[in-house]
Amino acid sequence: MEVKKNNRNRIFRYICKCDKTSNPEISYELKMSLPTVTQNTKELMERGLIEEVGEFQSTGGRRAKALSVVADSRLAVGLDITKNHVELLLTNLTGKILKYDRFDYPYSVEDEYYREINKRLEGFLDESVKEREKILGIGISFPGIVNLQEKVVSYSHMLGLKALPLAEVSRFFAYPCCFLNDANAGAYAEGINKEIQERFFYLSLSNTVGGAIFNCNELIQGKNFRCGEVGHMTIVPDGVNCYCGKSGCLDVYCSARYLSDATGGNLALFFAELERGEKEITDIWERYTTYLSVAINNIHMVLDCDIILGGYVGSYIESHIQDIRQKVSQRNTFAEDGMFVRGCNYKIGAAALGAALKVIESFVEQV
Repeated sequence: MEVKKNNRNRIFRYICKCDKTSNPEISYELKMSLPTVTQNTKELMERGLIEEVGEFQSTGGRRAKALSVVADSRLAVGLDITKNHVELLLTNLTGKILKYDRFDYPYSVEDEYYREINKRLEGFLDESVKEREKILGIGISFPGIVNLQEKVVSYSHMLGLKALPLAEVSRFFAYPCCFLNDANAGAYAEGINKEIQERFFYLSLSNTVGGAIFNCNELIQGKNFRCGEVGHMTIVPDGVNCYCGKSGCLDVYCSARYLSDATGGNLALFFAELERGEKEITDIWERYTTYLSVAINNIHMVLDCDIILGGYVGSYIESHIQDIRQKVSQRNTFAEDGMFVRGCNYKIGAAALGAALKVIESFVEQV
């Protein structure tokens, strides 16, 4: 039974990655017998997960039926909770973003906050999902330490939380909920279902600095679910005081606020003025990237893997990535060119998407 389940899972994952395929192609690519593949695709069709979408041209024999995933047969919601706003996102089995919304709503631990979020969620779904049974669940990301073993948000400075039971959040929603730290969720979006399984470090540069290690389709959580919390790595001994009570933390020097404070809290305006070459802005960026290059090099020395720059700053980094690579390269002992520093693929809604994809992956694992 376990072998059969594993075969069906591999077949379904392969079909999900293809625009369309056929039983003979699946058999060849996955090194399975044609009868095994045919039996499994028949079962997947009976469950409404894949469908026939025509035929391929003949190569000398009977024309093979073209198969494709019914992508919208199952859906997942992503919900990213931050201090001042909420992001909602709907995705399907292939990870395609079907709908996205962002609205300002200051966080509160009170029940009324979650009731309002649920109300807005249901309105969001009313516009796009007629058959609610398609919804597998909600992935929820928090800017804090999400301890999955104890099932609590153990700490979030941004939200003023300590030991918030996850059940206290999920009870407000009509769908199963899963939870992730926001940096972990961003990393999950970047890494899951990629053709090449790799290890990378995701550096989240938002209003707080966080990080996550993604390795071979899995998040590395750490003993206390704090793996990757580089925001509180000391970057300047006896430096500026951090909100955590220590001094010289990376968070102080490389959060998005370090940049946006110069333009009245508007990060987009900061980068617009940077493009125009405004001297004050350019000087701030120079200091910022100096600290950032130190942190990137330190992380790379420990992990020896690619580093993806995400979060709010990461969404603007593409046109400046070469400058950062050059600074990192100057610090790197092994004379690398800095190409291990990469921009993120998801510039909007990364945490919400990653949380939703965790729901999708949990379903796919059981197919």
